[in-house]
Amino acid sequence: MSIDNQIQVVLIDDDPHLRQALCQTLDLAGLKVLPLGEATGLTARLSRDWPGVVVSDIRMPGMDGLELLAELHGQDPELPVLLITGHGDVPLAVQAMRAGAYDFLEKPFASDALLDSVRRALALRRLVLDNRSLRLALSDRQQLSTRLVGHSPQMLRLREQIGALAATRADVLILGETGAGKEVVARALHDLSNRRSGPFVAINAGALAESVVESELFGHEPGAFTGAQKRRIGKFEFANGGTLFLDEIESMSLDVQVKLLRLLQERVVERLGGNQLIPLDIRIIAATKEDLRQAADQGRFRADLYYRLNVAPLRIPPLRERGEDALMLFQHFADEASSRHGLPLHELQPGQRALLLRHNWPGNVRELQNAAERFALGLELALDNTPDNPVTGVLTSTPGGLSEQVEQFEKSLIAAELTRPHSSLRSLAEALGVPRKTLHDKLRKHGLNFADSSNQGADDE
Repeated sequence: MSIDNQIQVVLIDDDPHLRQALCQTLDLAGLKVLPLGEATGLTARLSRDWPGVVVSDIRMPGMDGLELLAELHGQDPELPVLLITGHGDVPLAVQAMRAGAYDFLEKPFASDALLDSVRRALALRRLVLDNRSLRLALSDRQQLSTRLVGHSPQMLRLREQIGALAATRADVLILGETGAGKEVVARALHDLSNRRSGPFVAINAGALAESVVESELFGHEPGAFTGAQKRRIGKFEFANGGTLFLDEIESMSLDVQVKLLRLLQERVVERLGGNQLIPLDIRIIAATKEDLRQAADQGRFRADLYYRLNVAPLRIPPLRERGEDALMLFQHFADEASSRHGLPLHELQPGQRALLLRHNWPGNVRELQNAAERFALGLELALDNTPDNPVTGVLTSTPGGLSEQVEQFEKSLIAAELTRPHSSLRSLAEALGVPRKTLHDKLRKHGLNFADSSNQGADDE
C-alpha cells in the first residue's frame, strides 16, 4: 500500500522505545509521522513525488540504513534521507554523507537537533518538487506546441484547455470534424496526465459491428453467447489505470449507451454473461463529429449520457478557421516527410501559399497532411474542387523560374477573387485593380472563367 502524501516523515528504527520517543517529538512539532520497525519494502511504497523525508537508523536487522539509502536514491536521488548513528559510528556516517545522505545525527542527540534537520530537509524537498513541477509544465507546453501546431487564437486556447484538463480526473468530450485531430488531442490529454504510465486504448465505435461492440467494450465470460468459448477482457477493463478514447460515440446503439452511462457513473464494468462487478480506475475521453444535443433531441442519443459527457467539452477548430496555421502545418508535415524519405526540403512559394490559404480543407488536418506528403515527394497535387470549396490549383515542390512563379501567383490571386461574389467583370477588375480588358486576357491565359458570362460583353465595350 502506497504511503499517503499527507505523511511528512517516515521514521525507521528497530528500537521500539526510541521510535516512540522520536515520534512524540515530531508529533508535538505538528509533523505527521509514519513509524516503522524495519526498512524492507519501503521504496516500493514511496512514489517519486512523495513530499516527505525519511529518517532511519543505520544499524538494523535485515536492510540497514545504508542499503535503504542506496535503494531510495536509486528511485529518487533527490529524496532527503537523514541517518541516525550510534556512538563510534561516525566514520560510517561520513561514508553515508558521501553516498548522498542529507544529514546524520549521532546518538544521543537533542530533540531540537532532530527537528531542525527534518524541517530543513522538508523545505529542500518542497523546493525540489516545485522545480520538477515547473520543468514538467514547461515540457508539457513544448510537447503540446509540437503536437498541436499553430499560433491562431483558437489553437492557443485549445492548448490552454488541454493543459488545464490533463491533470484532472474529469472525463472529456472532444468535438471536431473528421480529420481535425481528435485522437491527437486525446493522446495529449493522456500523456500530460498522471495516467501517462497507464495504457491508452483507442477504439472507433463506428468501425465496430453491432454484433460485437458489447463484447469488445465490456468483455464476456465463456458461454455468454454462441461461440464465446473463453473469457475475453473488454477494452474498458483493459484500459484500467489509464485512458480509453472512444471515437464516433454517436454511432453507439442506445442499448450500449445505457451501459456506458452506468460505467461512467459507477466506475464498474460487468462482462457479458458474468455477475461480478469489476471496479475500474479509468478516464473516458469520448469524441464526436456530430451535434450530440441535436441527436438527443431527435432520440438518436441518450440525453442523460450527453449531459454526463458534456461536463468538460473540448472543441477542435476546423482548419478553415485557423488562418495561417495551414501554412505552418503544411510546412511542418512537408519537412517531416522530406526527412523521412531522405529528400531535400522545399519551401512554399508565394503562389502556393496563397493557394493553401484559400483552400477550404474539407478533410481538415488529415487532408493537409496527405497534401504535404505529396508535395515533399515532388508530385503535382491538385486541390479538390467542390461546391463548398471552388478554389482550384496545383502545388508542386519544383516551382520553376521567377516568371513561372509570378504567373502561378497571379493565377492564384485571380482564382481566389473569383470565389467572392461579383455581379460583373467590371467589379471583379476593380477588386483586382486592373483594367477590364487586361483581366479578360489574363482569365483566358490562365484558363479561368468568370461565372456571369452574360455581363462580360457589356463590360468590355
